Amino acid sequence: MSSDRIDAESKVSGNQANIPARIRRELEIDDGDQLRWQVEDDGSIRVQVIQQQTGTFADFDGYAGEEPTDVTSDHDAWGVDVE
Repeated sequence: MSSDRIDAESKVSGNQANIPARIRRELEIDDGDQLRWQVEDDGSIRVQVIQQQTGTFADFDGYAGEEPTDVTSDHDAWGVDVE
């Protein structure tokens, strides 16, 4: 991406700024995603999109949402170390 190119513009209202639809679509930004802001030494801003995790157990430690679960056998044992 060229640093002198303007892809889109938006206005600030209060403490909020809208992300133009074209940018949201191109970067696949959805509701619930987070934006990480960083001010560079030259005064430019870097924004990183952090995609939200999805899945039933996405917010629990120890589960990455990638392996299938069986609620009938895993429910009571979830998070319990079996010795």
